[in-house]
Amino acid sequence: MKKTGGQILLESLRLEGVDTIFGFPGGAVIDIYDALVGIPIRHILVRHEQAAVHAADGYARSSGKVGVCLVTSGPGATNTVTGIATAYMDSIPVVVFTGQVPTELIGNDAFQEADIIGITRPCTKHSYLVKDVKELAKTVKEAFYIAGTGRPGPVLVDLPKDVLADSTDFKYPENIEIKTYHPTYRGHRGQIKKAIKEILKAKQPIIYAGGGVISSDASHELTAFARALSIPVTTTLMGLGCFPGVDELSLGMLGMHGTYRANMAVTNCDTLIAVGARFDDRVTGKIDEFAPHAKTIHIDIDPTSISKNIRVDIPIVGDARDVLKKLNNLIKDEKVDWRGLHGEWLDQIAEWKSTYPLAYKQEDIIKPQYVVEKIYEITKGDVIISTEVGQNQMWTAQYYQFTQPRTFLTSGGLGTMGYGFPAAIGAQIAFPNKTVIDIAGDGSIQMNIQELATVAQYNLPVKIAILNNNFLGMVRQWQELFYKKVYSSTMLQMSPDFIKLAEAYGAVGLRATKPEEVIPTIEKALSIPRAVIMEFVVEQEEDVYPMVPAGAPLSEMLLV
Repeated sequence: MKKTGGQILLESLRLEGVDTIFGFPGGAVIDIYDALVGIPIRHILVRHEQAAVHAADGYARSSGKVGVCLVTSGPGATNTVTGIATAYMDSIPVVVFTGQVPTELIGNDAFQEADIIGITRPCTKHSYLVKDVKELAKTVKEAFYIAGTGRPGPVLVDLPKDVLADSTDFKYPENIEIKTYHPTYRGHRGQIKKAIKEILKAKQPIIYAGGGVISSDASHELTAFARALSIPVTTTLMGLGCFPGVDELSLGMLGMHGTYRANMAVTNCDTLIAVGARFDDRVTGKIDEFAPHAKTIHIDIDPTSISKNIRVDIPIVGDARDVLKKLNNLIKDEKVDWRGLHGEWLDQIAEWKSTYPLAYKQEDIIKPQYVVEKIYEITKGDVIISTEVGQNQMWTAQYYQFTQPRTFLTSGGLGTMGYGFPAAIGAQIAFPNKTVIDIAGDGSIQMNIQELATVAQYNLPVKIAILNNNFLGMVRQWQELFYKKVYSSTMLQMSPDFIKLAEAYGAVGLRATKPEEVIPTIEKALSIPRAVIMEFVVEQEEDVYPMVPAGAPLSEMLLV
């Protein structure tokens, strides 16, 4: 039986197990939307195409599935670029379907034409322009395979309008094989044996874990390995939740706004075990002084990430879960008191923690750290947290104790303001019975505030906690510390009344202006089965500490 391109696309998605599409219609994709009626795939109508990609991204990060979004050609497609780049930098599996003008008009500057393949080539894992309806089903199969395997990432499929209208016999491929694409999943046994030999003789080891641990579902294996050998664990921003933040071996986050104990431990370790992390500049600080005394072991599924920024002594290309399982098998018969062997090292780390703990002083004006701490205490960590980008993001990373993977959604590599709210929508769709909270700043929340209409339309009880300091806070902090307090274009002198704005969109608005109002506000918001904006009027010039100035080594932290 023949099917149109629009029907083939949707049937292919159904066979891939897709239950949700985030999108916004237009003329180039109208055939898909026509075919969507009656199909058992939920379509979430966002209010901006950037939000569609972020929502698909949040769905993917929280569920482990591939996220899907659908937009029209031209401006619809170009509006996805920020979301695609966000997913690319953080290795998130998303398939983006964009409409395109008919094939005979491509290159003619037709109405709403854009070379979205060319525009997104630097920020997609792969991309396709489908020129024949007979190739559509195979292309969809390949797109999902590429997006979700190896180092995950976004794949774009561009769909000309005539291809969607054309018809052909439909047969979906059962399997796919791409001759030039063969991710290495199994770590080399020889390299793994070299690594374990180095690890077992280490006196001051550290595990440095990143988002790759979460992508490969390796949190259980990582936790077992660290506990078996009593090795402290520090995580990247993207790795938060891959190791329980309340565990005695947890050092918290490292890097520019990492904990004192994490940064000092990395600086003084003799063996650094990097798992699913890419040594980005916000983690390493001054390259020459990053873990200067350490033998470095790097486990990553992407061979191009190994020795890209930091010289590695023992590289292991492979899936983090596979490699950690093999490491755990190699140590299961070891009869050594590793807690005793690493005792001096663990005591030194405990001293660093007690000397310079994360701290703030709550007085008359609400401190943003206090809000994050109280959200954690009230929710007991049993929620999904997303953030925007800036100070709100760093305070969340520091003061919310993540104990489970896939419960923290944030834009790490690209640092995209406006990410958190639509990502929270994606997570809420994936987990309708879980509490989802977006911790935001008053600047970043306005980047995609229009999605309040989306949560209202679909009755999504997403909560937004706005830390309102009337500034673009992180830029203001840099201006304070390094630009003589010249607050150029960072003071938000005109922001909306967030309470009235929430009500205008059919949500609930709550405001706290005093410390004693923080807990009741959070508790009330969590009791309301609708979308809620919680506005916390916080200390305007509060800074995020510790802070490693750009280009400085991790050991040179600003602490107050």
